[in-house]
Amino acid sequence: MANIALIIAGGSGVRMHQDIPKQFLTVNEKPVIVYTLEAFQNHADIDSIAVVCLEGWEQVLRAYANQFNISKLEYIVKGGDNGQGSIRNGVYELAQHFNKDDIVLIHDAIRPMVSQEIISDCIVKTKQYGCAIATIPCAEAMLSTEDGKISTGSYPRDNLKRTQTPQGFYLGDICDLHKRALEAGITNSIASCTLKIEMGEQVYFSAGSEKNIKLTTVDDIDIFKALLLAKRSDWLKG
Repeated sequence: MANIALIIAGGSGVRMHQDIPKQFLTVNEKPVIVYTLEAFQNHADIDSIAVVCLEGWEQVLRAYANQFNISKLEYIVKGGDNGQGSIRNGVYELAQHFNKDDIVLIHDAIRPMVSQEIISDCIVKTKQYGCAIATIPCAEAMLSTEDGKISTGSYPRDNLKRTQTPQGFYLGDICDLHKRALEAGITNSIASCTLKIEMGEQVYFSAGSEKNIKLTTVDDIDIFKALLLAKRSDWLKG
């Protein structure tokens, strides 16, 4: 049984307001996507890496993989019209090379701080339950709003989870899910976990982390830089 990392890097990153896609921004002389790739490259249980790449950036990605010794990168797949389409392209491509009982971990390219422990738990929980969604508890008060300005209602935070990636599935199951979703007319679900729920199925949780941040805005880049320094300090202390 193989464990495959499917890195989703098909977005243009308009909310970052930069000239290049956020997954290719350089932080401390290394592109964001390389940090992400290294996390899976360095995990002993990951056998192969595939990347769904923004069109026009495929050669840049290949050059970075060569420069930073990402030897597990085997497949580069064209991105879709949206996130669901990109993931569908990725899992359909993997289905041509791997078995339906292999495990695929779908991960955002712009979550470069994913830890070895998060990857391991996602694999373990996927094998145990058939799928695994990295999550963390909701610590904030959650208010509902209709107009984005006022609120008259709230949700109990103990009943909520904040989802992250990786999100793990058996390859045959996630391919079948996407096929059935297309037949049902569902084409723009936010994430693999929401797609599964929209199709009437349950999901199981695996470990996430507050440090497993998604780089969406310039502020997130500042937090990422701070986390890199904190990580380095921990290493120096031994």
